[in-house]
Amino acid sequence: MSVNRDSQLDMFAKPSPAAAKARAPMPRSPPQPAARSEEQMARRLEESGNYRILRKLIARPVASVRRPEFSRLGIILDTETTGLNHRSDEIIEIGAVAFTFDDDGAVGDVVGIYGGLQQPSRPIPPEITRLTGITDAMVEGQVIDTRPLSALIEPADLIIAHNAGFDRPFCEVFSKIFAGKAWACSNSEIDWSARGFEGTKLGYLVGQAGYFHDGHRAVDDCHALLEILDRAQGDDESPFAELYRASQRSRIRIFAEHSPFEMKDHLKARGYRWSDGSDGRLKSWWVEVGEDDLDEELSYLRSEIYRWKEAEPPIMRLTAFDRFKS
Repeated sequence: MSVNRDSQLDMFAKPSPAAAKARAPMPRSPPQPAARSEEQMARRLEESGNYRILRKLIARPVASVRRPEFSRLGIILDTETTGLNHRSDEIIEIGAVAFTFDDDGAVGDVVGIYGGLQQPSRPIPPEITRLTGITDAMVEGQVIDTRPLSALIEPADLIIAHNAGFDRPFCEVFSKIFAGKAWACSNSEIDWSARGFEGTKLGYLVGQAGYFHDGHRAVDDCHALLEILDRAQGDDESPFAELYRASQRSRIRIFAEHSPFEMKDHLKARGYRWSDGSDGRLKSWWVEVGEDDLDEELSYLRSEIYRWKEAEPPIMRLTAFDRFKS
């Protein structure tokens, strides 16, 4: 490009059409649609078939008014302990979520929550800290306040734990407020496999239901269990309704007392458990069955174990007030 050094730049001259076009601002691109919501994005990923989304489980709020149509009170309870033996180990945390329900097992509202830590007499074992996240520093000087806990437990119609055979003995050693209460076990008294679940641990149930939560802390586990219990599929009854019906039926505990030693493997394979007598039960193999299965089980013992048709193994009838005791 050549420039005429003798020419003078005219600052006030109008630009040529080509120059004006070159200087014109670029047109803005049309506005983009608003970003999809998180839930829309999650659904799109799920619908692709390539992803499975877990949603954070949100605890239900405490209702300010108790609806009269839900006249019954349930407690979901969870404990964290220093070990597995209720005679020598101690509770270090109790969580309880109170909720209402009706006679058909329909869940109403959360009406109370309690969570408390307690310092044990000995340091918390490292494996318990790894499992629960509870450290000695967290429980130092802490005491579970039985006053607000009693306010939840005393009017309860049913206490639910996900392993009632573990939690009930610990609770009854801890305080007399748990004595004489009806208990139900959401692990063993619900047919989870029939509902499509591959396991019965709370973590499996929560994950397969499409949620995640802060596990192994007592109150968080209680909230999570309530959501799973109240989660019906299609026209099926909710897991809680199934559990409530099961809690109203009596069970029969059969003791295969004096059964031949060589038959122990047969009993174990059939679901019998051994009691060494230290817990106040008979020293024998035992099993629990429903009322409808009693005759069949006695027939099995007489024909396959004792091989004596007149054998009368001891039996004990249990209700929700008796079950899961130590």
